[in-house]
Amino acid sequence: MKIAVVLGTRPEIIKMAPVIDEIKSNNSEVILIHTGQHYDINMSKQFFIDLNLPVPNYNIGIGSYTAIKQVSVIVSELEEILQKENPDIVLVQGDTNAVLAGALASNKLKIPVGHVEAGLRSFDKDMPEEINRLIADNCSLLYFVPTKETAINLLNEGVNHNQIFVTGNTIVDACMRHKDIALAKSDISDLVKFDEYITLTMHRAENVDDPERLKNIVNSLINLPYNIVFPIHPHTKKSLINLGLYESLKNKENIQITKPLGYLDFLALLSKSKLLLTDSGGVQEEAITLNIPCVTLRYNTERPETITNGGNILAGADSEEISNNIKNILDKAEVYQKMANAPNPYGDGKSSKKIYNIIKESYDKNELQIKKAKEIMDFKGYHLYNITEDITVKQYETKNKYSIIQQVFNEGNPENIEENLNLKNKIIIVKEFEKT
Repeated sequence: MKIAVVLGTRPEIIKMAPVIDEIKSNNSEVILIHTGQHYDINMSKQFFIDLNLPVPNYNIGIGSYTAIKQVSVIVSELEEILQKENPDIVLVQGDTNAVLAGALASNKLKIPVGHVEAGLRSFDKDMPEEINRLIADNCSLLYFVPTKETAINLLNEGVNHNQIFVTGNTIVDACMRHKDIALAKSDISDLVKFDEYITLTMHRAENVDDPERLKNIVNSLINLPYNIVFPIHPHTKKSLINLGLYESLKNKENIQITKPLGYLDFLALLSKSKLLLTDSGGVQEEAITLNIPCVTLRYNTERPETITNGGNILAGADSEEISNNIKNILDKAEVYQKMANAPNPYGDGKSSKKIYNIIKESYDKNELQIKKAKEIMDFKGYHLYNITEDITVKQYETKNKYSIIQQVFNEGNPENIEENLNLKNKIIIVKEFEKT
């Protein structure tokens, strides 16, 4: 079995590292395709070295192109690579331009796509990442979702429940894989001048490319009484300089700005933090995995489980809101402890093994393919039924051959659909076909 993995940015490399391990340990062939979406040496090549990963088989090297140019170049290059390698499945992870391009190219070549971390939704189509998620999911065959809530998002969009697998999030696997290595190898503690500190990351376009938002965030930072360590993204630094804000941060004694950090250094930094302040998606997951309270500089998040479970708070880009939330957490021991001990919604660190086993089972059953229609089927529509008999999802669909249960509601609340779920006293929405 040959599995191609398309990687673009640091979070993708980090989260797919344990999946790549799993593929190799099972003697399946892995083809690594790196798009080079992060063009700084500290944000691309070094990650593979840090994580003891093999050098990519292909490096597209798109660098600092615009988003449209990035996608078009990756799609064009992937066409040639994928035709040459002819993998059994292409794996993409997350919501970057590499994910969008990888899913599109594979789908057009009729190669199955497995989307790791599928189903996340911020419900904000102004976010480029949201569009990437939606399109990638529409191109996929296998959906590896981190939680039941993300599975329900896909069910709401019409995805067949038989293609959705709740695996947990590979960020837990990655943190377990890398934390001890990071603490052993990293010398970041020698560079940080504070014993207690907030770790700050900020790179989202909706913040760093919006002058008003960026000014509000900076205003809150320079007025906080706490120590802050800020590994600065090159684009963020450029925006701060252009707006005349960089020096106001740099000149604060309680704010330490560092160059972009390698993953192991950043993981070591984060693991010793008192609190995380971020606009990243993936780092929200790392924080709750490492028991670090998080304040997110956004008005929505595709990781709502971190909020529901109590480890994360949305503060947007309002100066007062940011300051008040940070002070409430750090100045109140009860609030801090509750957030630090929030249960992790992302699993037990075995997500990568689950993902590989699902792929292997599909391959062994000859189901790892985009199948052509062989029967003429008439779509009869969606129908709602109140189920009173004692019957499972699998039994219902076996009995009603051309019906697919699309949604299940229990006392008004949606449930994830699994084949052994008992439907008695539940309302279902069924997608029905008729053979003609």
